[in-house]
Amino acid sequence: AAHDPLGGAGLAADLTTFAVFGVHGTVAVTAVTAQHLRSVDRVEPMDSGLVADQIDAIADTFPIAGVKTGLLGSAAIVEVVADRINNGVLPAPVVDPVLVDGRGHRFVGAEIERAYRERLLPAAVAITPNLGEASLLAGRPLASVADVDAVADQLAGLGASNVVVTGGSDRGATAVDVLVRADGTIDHLESPWIDTVHVRGSGCTFAAATAAGLARGEDSVDAIRQAKAFVTDRLRASQWADLDGAGPVAHWISG
Repeated sequence: AAHDPLGGAGLAADLTTFAVFGVHGTVAVTAVTAQHLRSVDRVEPMDSGLVADQIDAIADTFPIAGVKTGLLGSAAIVEVVADRINNGVLPAPVVDPVLVDGRGHRFVGAEIERAYRERLLPAAVAITPNLGEASLLAGRPLASVADVDAVADQLAGLGASNVVVTGGSDRGATAVDVLVRADGTIDHLESPWIDTVHVRGSGCTFAAATAAGLARGEDSVDAIRQAKAFVTDRLRASQWADLDGAGPVAHWISG
């Protein structure tokens, strides 16, 4: 995952979520960023060889029970992660394909998208794109829950065991995330729509919570449902004052 200097997304959100779930988190840093609450100003990917060395050092030291990927930064880094999965160094990951910023603006190139589709998504136990990322990966717009169902099913065809399109695809009283299970069953994961702008790191948190559940031995669907409930609860508590933009998820405060 990448470093967010504001401490709301990326590796900060991942490690905080792991701690809340009672699992020890380790990090291979994939990129360093400069960000404000309303913008991603700069992204500097790490050297892919250094990312490989970080992963190998972690694998040499600890038994790895679960993996979550975030912003990977370059196609070469995607290849490194995929190689470690295929070689058995890493278990099948929860892949949060960070391809767009919080405003839906794309900040990666076609080469990275292709590496995700061809190498990483097929190896995943779950992928958790938000609406913008799902639209980008599928190459089609999303205008309704029915569209999200179709795109989630399309992405499942890439090989991931489970697909969850997050972001609350029905902005009424209910937030609907769409889950396609390994057997092709489509579920709508519903929760109350939380009226807050402070959602920074919510996608990272969802994927990290899913990975934490898997690391604790939970079934993948149970881990996904638990992650949905956790994020909903923490968003309810995310009511920061005096911030010019989207503040972080309140990981430590129950709503």
